[in-house]
Amino acid sequence: MFTLRRLFKRGTRSTPDADDPASASPSPAAPAASEPQEPLAKTATPAILVTGGCGYIGTHTLVELLSRGFEVIVVDDLSNSSNESTRRAEKIGGKKVLATYNISVCDGEALRDVFRRHSVEAVIHFAGLKSVTESTSNPLKYYNINVGGMVTLLEVMKEFSVFNLVFSSSATVYGHPQVEGPIDEDHPVAPTNPYGRTKLMCEDIAKDLAASDSRFKIALLRYFNPIGAHSSGLIGEDPNDIPNNLIPYVTQVLVGRLPFLRVYGDDYKTVDGTGVRDFIHVSDLALGHVSAVEYLRKQIGSESDAKDKSKENLWIWNMGTGRGFSVLEVVRAIEKAAGKNVPVVMSSRRPGDCGEVIANTTKANSDLGWSATRGIEEMAATAWLFQSTHPDVR
Repeated sequence: MFTLRRLFKRGTRSTPDADDPASASPSPAAPAASEPQEPLAKTATPAILVTGGCGYIGTHTLVELLSRGFEVIVVDDLSNSSNESTRRAEKIGGKKVLATYNISVCDGEALRDVFRRHSVEAVIHFAGLKSVTESTSNPLKYYNINVGGMVTLLEVMKEFSVFNLVFSSSATVYGHPQVEGPIDEDHPVAPTNPYGRTKLMCEDIAKDLAASDSRFKIALLRYFNPIGAHSSGLIGEDPNDIPNNLIPYVTQVLVGRLPFLRVYGDDYKTVDGTGVRDFIHVSDLALGHVSAVEYLRKQIGSESDAKDKSKENLWIWNMGTGRGFSVLEVVRAIEKAAGKNVPVVMSSRRPGDCGEVIANTTKANSDLGWSATRGIEEMAATAWLFQSTHPDVR
């Protein structure tokens, strides 16, 4: 058993709107593990369990699932999100989630209660910490929550015979590019920070589990740089703390919540000297998750599959556009959308930064029939729409 997770129990982490009755989740909360468990009438409708479903990528994925008629259950401890985002996703998707549980994936007993209450057919696992900087200063927290949470979730899934998993991984597992041009899924993995290493550890755990039990069908999605917001302007990226990602940082500068944007490095061999990244619209990324879920549902499994090691049951797909934009190109796109300039301060490169990272998405295009379609202009315009219409949203 992974013991570090025991340090983080449900209810020990901050919940931004826990004291506000108007913003409390109307959905049932799982009882504490110490409470006596009364027999529950398990819901018969198969559902997709989305961990981290109140977060940035999670809520956009909820929209795509709900609008396609999926039944959805949300698990989120609200450490960097709020239940309001889920309610907005329900409004856009035209359908309610079955239930929202404000619990941590590190709390095995609370998770078990969710699985007792619902018939779960697949899990999309977003929940986790994602700041490269914070992971460097507090690595144990990241290993505890990201890796410990993954182990706990997989233990509970296996206990309840739920074998379909889509995991939110990251292109940070690749580390520094060792090839010129776009990176495919066979590129060597060598993460350069604790956050990236937690993602790679989770991938390795999933691989070992899939190899040991062929009933599991697991998709590992390696994201590049998700940005933008839903076209309705109702949901977008608005972290509780200072943003780690480029676009929310820029938009918060534009609405006066931050003074300026600091750009690290203007001497790379790129179009304007600033770093180039593969930015993908969050709605395209959300559709990638739906495509992955549908792909896994088509892979028929049975008890006998557990001993059949010849069948492929784990897939890795890059989630990007295959095209790169520089930091300043993204800034200019947001300035155009907002009609105002962004104060920029240029600084030297940070240790470990690289000039260009772009995805090769051929495998996802072929296997899933999925591709990113939204351009940088739409990414910038939707991000600005969300920020400008919700300047102080939390």
